[in-house]
Amino acid sequence: MSDRPASDPPARLTRWEQRTEVPLFAAGLLFLAGYAVRVLTPHDDEPWNDLALILVWSTWLLFLVDYVARLRLSGLGARFVRVHWLDTLVLLLPLLRPLRMVKVYTAVQQRRDRPRLSLYARVMSYASLTAALLGFAASLAVYHLEHTAPDASIRTFGDAVWWACATLTTVGYGDATPVTFWGRTVATGLMAGGLALLGAVTGSFSSWLIQVFTREDEKRPRSAGSAPGAVPA
Repeated sequence: MSDRPASDPPARLTRWEQRTEVPLFAAGLLFLAGYAVRVLTPHDDEPWNDLALILVWSTWLLFLVDYVARLRLSGLGARFVRVHWLDTLVLLLPLLRPLRMVKVYTAVQQRRDRPRLSLYARVMSYASLTAALLGFAASLAVYHLEHTAPDASIRTFGDAVWWACATLTTVGYGDATPVTFWGRTVATGLMAGGLALLGAVTGSFSSWLIQVFTREDEKRPRSAGSAPGAVPA
């Protein structure tokens, strides 16, 4: 079986992703910071609002350049949109960029020979970080959409954070709920993301506990009756 030439589309796309995923993750944090300033500060607060707007659009243009570059390097043409549907969704809704944490980890890991953390620790740490960033982004979006709506129960950013925590953990107290169409759309997406992330964390934690208990059982000294060569009574 011959190796794939280094100049073919998958190889070039892989090299591009290895070089850009971490810088783009940092750009995503800057986008989130700019959006937070736009949402949480008064509209007449200058020059911070203008600077935040420039930051938001500049980082989004970086995302667009990256998307176009990966589309060309993939060699898939128009099929890239369908095959990489998550990338397309994240480009249209940049607040969902925390969902690309797995790709960020893969890009970092490919630069090392072996992982620094165990599989379970990796799943729990990256799922937790994704949940935190996704919850913060959802809090900003829901506060932006809800706080001026009639009969809204989410009036402050603190209300939005409380709602996001209750939604991500699937508790759902019901004291703060979106009332607008787009606010409920964000809530639906956060519910789905919360279920997936919570399942990943709890599943990995349970598997880790089982592994620890199994190792402890294997380390225990055998009793005299079960020792090798012992004759049963």
